[in-house]
Amino acid sequence: MEHALRPVAETPDLGITLADGCRLSARVWMPEDAATDPVPAILEFLPYRKRDGTAARDALTHPWMAARGYACIRVDMRGNGDSEGLMEDEYSPQELSDAVEVIDWLAAQPWCSGTVGMMGISWGGFNALQVAALQPAPLKAIVTLCSTVDRYADDIHYKGGCLLNENLGWGATMWAYSSRPPDPALRPDWRDLWLQRLEAEPFLPALWLRHQRRDAYWRHGSVCEDFGAITAATLAVGGWGDSYKNAVPALVGNLTAPVKGIVGPWVHKYPHFAVPEPRIGFLQEAQRWWDRWLKGIPNGAEDDPAYRQYLMDGVRPATWYADRPGRWLAGDGAPAPMRRMHLGQGGLGDAPAPAPLQGLIASPQHCGLAGGEFCAIWLGPEQPGDQRADDALSACFDTAPLDHDTAITGAPRVTLTLAADRPQAQIAVRLCHVHPDGASTRITWGVLNLSHRDSHADPAPLTPGRPVTVTLDLDHIAYRVPAGHRLRLAVSSSYWPMLWPAPDAAVLTLTAGHLDLPVHSDPDGPGWDFPAPDAAPALQVEVLRPEHHEREAKTDLTTGTVSLRILDDFGKRRDMGHGLVSGGVAREWWDIHPDDPLSARGRTHWTMEVERDGIVTRTETHAEMWSDARQFHLTARLEAWEGQGATARLVHARDLHETIDRDHA
Repeated sequence: MEHALRPVAETPDLGITLADGCRLSARVWMPEDAATDPVPAILEFLPYRKRDGTAARDALTHPWMAARGYACIRVDMRGNGDSEGLMEDEYSPQELSDAVEVIDWLAAQPWCSGTVGMMGISWGGFNALQVAALQPAPLKAIVTLCSTVDRYADDIHYKGGCLLNENLGWGATMWAYSSRPPDPALRPDWRDLWLQRLEAEPFLPALWLRHQRRDAYWRHGSVCEDFGAITAATLAVGGWGDSYKNAVPALVGNLTAPVKGIVGPWVHKYPHFAVPEPRIGFLQEAQRWWDRWLKGIPNGAEDDPAYRQYLMDGVRPATWYADRPGRWLAGDGAPAPMRRMHLGQGGLGDAPAPAPLQGLIASPQHCGLAGGEFCAIWLGPEQPGDQRADDALSACFDTAPLDHDTAITGAPRVTLTLAADRPQAQIAVRLCHVHPDGASTRITWGVLNLSHRDSHADPAPLTPGRPVTVTLDLDHIAYRVPAGHRLRLAVSSSYWPMLWPAPDAAVLTLTAGHLDLPVHSDPDGPGWDFPAPDAAPALQVEVLRPEHHEREAKTDLTTGTVSLRILDDFGKRRDMGHGLVSGGVAREWWDIHPDDPLSARGRTHWTMEVERDGIVTRTETHAEMWSDARQFHLTARLEAWEGQGATARLVHARDLHETIDRDHA
C-alpha cells in the first residue's frame, strides 16, 4: 500500500569533501523530516553536470523518489560541473575510490538510515556495477541501466576486436563536455577552476586507442572478470534500440547476488520517458527494488521473474520509431533453444548445403551507411534504416518465406569458414528481416576483426589464402518475424562508418557457414504488465533556440568520395529555477572512398555555451582522425572564449597531435 508522500527539501550544492581535500558538489533531494526520521540514500555519480547537463531528467526522477522516503544524491564527479579537482579518464581508480568514499560519507550522515543504493544510466550504470564489485559495506543494492560487463568487448571503443568510430565520436563528446566551466553562481572561483580544467583536460580518444588489445587497462572495471564480486542486489535495465543490449542477460545469467533484468524497446534513455514506446513505470519498479533491499520491506521483489524482455513485432525499416508494437515476456532468463540454419549458394536453410560455398566477399568501403548510430541517444534519425543498399554490397543468404511466426530471443551465433587474401581483414554480419516487397530491417548484428579470431588479448594475423573457421555472437535481441517473410544473413568485409576500416581492401572467400538462431518456444506464453510511467513535474525552461537534428549521406560525383554529415543542435535554454543558460551544437563528418580504406577520415566540431548574469562563455572543440597502413593520426584543438560577439576574448587554446601504431587493426 502506498504511504503518504513526504514533503521534499532540495539542496542545490551540498559539499562533500574527500580525504584529499577535493570538494565534490552534490544536488540533494530528501524528505524534510529526514533528520528525525532517517532514510536510505541513493547515489548517482556522473561527469555530466547536474546544474544543466542532466537537470531535465533529474527533475523527473529524484524528487519523485525522495517523496517516497529516500535521499537522492546527484554528485558531479571530480573535475566536472561544480566539483573541484581534475578528471583523468572514465572509470579510473580515482573515480571509483571517490564513489566509495562518498557512499561511506552518506551512510554516516544523521539523515541517512545507514543503507545506500547506487543508480545510473550509461556512465552511471557502468560505475554502479564497478563500485558494487568493490563491495563498500553500506551499498546494499544498485539499479544499472544501459551499461556493460566488459569494457573492451561491449562499449564504445571496440567490438569484436574492431575499432569503433564511436571511440573518436564519444571521446570528442567528452572533450567538449568537460570543457565547460562551473556555474558562477555556485563557485566564486569558477574562472580559476575552469582554466585549470582546460589545461589538464585529457583527449581520451588517443588514450583509448593506445589499448587496441584486451589488456589490463580494459580488464579494470570489467565486472565479467569476477561476477561473484558483486554482492549488492542488482536490477539491470536495457533497451533493444540502444547499443548496450548484452549486459542485462549477462548479469541475469551470471550474478549470484539477487538480480532481475528488464529490456524494453528503448534507445539510450530512462524507461519512464524513453522512446520508442511503450514506456513503463520505471520509478515504481526502482522504488520496489529500493524498498526491498534498502528498507527491508517484504514486498516480494525477489520473486519477480528473473528476466522480462519486450518481444518486438517485426516492422518496416525506419530511422526513427515513436513506438514499437509487441508484448512483454516474463521468464527465468534461460537461453532459448537454438535452431541451426546452414548457408548454401545464396540461401539459408535447415539442411546442410549439398556443395561447398564459393562465395566472394569484397565489399566497397562505404558499405554500412544504413547502419545508423552506434548508440542512439540524441533522438534524431539514428536508427538503422532500410538495409537494401548495404545488402547489395554484401554476400546475402535468405531463407524461404517462413511458414510460421518466428520469435528470436537471445544472441544469434554465426560460424563461418573463410579465407582472406590479406593478413588483416574484418567481417560484419547482419541478421535482417526481409519483407515481401524486399524492404530489409536490421534485427541484430555483430563484427569481428579476423586477427582477433582466437583472442582479443593476443591477436594474430591471417595467413593469406589459408581457410579459418570463426564464430561470433550477434547482439541479444527479442524480435518476431511474421510468417511469409524471410530472414537474411548479410556478410560484408567493411562496415563504415561504424568501424574504422582495415588497412587493405581484403577479398574474402567463404566456403561454409551456419547460423544458430535462438527461437523462443512459447512467445505467446506468460507475459507481464508494468505500471504506467510516472514522474515528478518536468523542469521549467525558457527555450532560446530550439533543438534540431540532421543526418545526410552524399556522394561527390567528381571524386567518388562518400560522406556522412551529422548535425545535432541541442538547442539553448534557460533554467527557470536558477537562471543558468546552456546550449550546444555537435557536428560530425565521416568521409571515405569506396575503393580506398586509407581514405577514411572522421572529423568533429562541438560548440558548448554556458551563460549567467552577463557572464558568457563558449568552448569550441575540434577532433580529427585518419590513418595510413601503419599508424593512426589524431589532431585536436580546444578553444575557450569569454564574452559575446566581437568583444569575445580567447582565454585558452590548446592543440594536440597524436600518432599511434596500428596493432592488428
